[in-house]
Amino acid sequence: MRKHASMPDGLNPEPAMPRRYVTADVFTDVPFGGNPLAVVLDAEGLTDAQMQAITREFGYSESTFVLPPSDPANTARVRIFTPTREVPFAGHPNVGTAVVLAREWSLTGRVLPEQFQFEEGAGLVPVALQTRNGAVVAAELRAPERLVIGARVSVADAADCLGLSASDLRVDDHAPCVASVGLPFLIVELTSRDALRRACGDRSEHARVLRPIGIDGVYAYVRGEHERDWHARMFAPLDDMPEDPATGSATAAMIALRAALPDAGEGERAWRIVQGEDMGRTSRLFGRTLREAGEVTRVHVGGGAVVMMDGLLHL
Repeated sequence: MRKHASMPDGLNPEPAMPRRYVTADVFTDVPFGGNPLAVVLDAEGLTDAQMQAITREFGYSESTFVLPPSDPANTARVRIFTPTREVPFAGHPNVGTAVVLAREWSLTGRVLPEQFQFEEGAGLVPVALQTRNGAVVAAELRAPERLVIGARVSVADAADCLGLSASDLRVDDHAPCVASVGLPFLIVELTSRDALRRACGDRSEHARVLRPIGIDGVYAYVRGEHERDWHARMFAPLDDMPEDPATGSATAAMIALRAALPDAGEGERAWRIVQGEDMGRTSRLFGRTLREAGEVTRVHVGGGAVVMMDGLLHL
């Protein structure tokens, strides 16, 4: 057999191995809304470098790679990549992957459980399935970690990261601070919907302010017209993500932070968050927090997802 001209001596070209993928729009119930996600279903055997390259190829804020679980009691091991790195946990990848996997199970006749359990870098992530007319159309994750509040950032520095003035920031409830329930973000409350609309992610300021404290995203939010309603945007230009249409992990950190405020009260609280409006991809996220004896013990975030594309990767 004649060798391929570009192959070194002794190596013959290997045929491409097709791997299935499905894309979904997440935190929406209509196509072309929410946050797009690519789910690679046949990820076993892929290298880290291949997963990173595939994620860059799709160009979404994240892609997931589904692998067999290390513990058969769990549903799957799920690895999550942004365009620049692997992350231990994220919101819309869990919701989207759950809806996509539920669809796959249904197509093959497998009985669906009430929830999946994913093995991820931050720990086990339970994801409850929600059905309509017999089909799974939404999912709700439980954050894998309790709230951790990290470094504070000055009002001036936080404003610079968002291209705003210090007067656009609200600090009577909490200062700009790093918060995490599995993935850390700088959480900043703003004074008005107009301030949120004017916000943008300044890459140079993000590098100056965020890199020294080990994070790469700023989540800005503002109160809505009703007590349980909020609007948000998330910027992460250092992660090649100028703006994210929906950020479940940051939303979970924000609602946990607010549920932990001294006057927040005990018990369960429901939250509704709209994100992505100002970039033309409206996303709707639904949250629940549980506070017991002064501590936030559970944080949930969920929403809908719409399957968009099926295809094959030829590697």
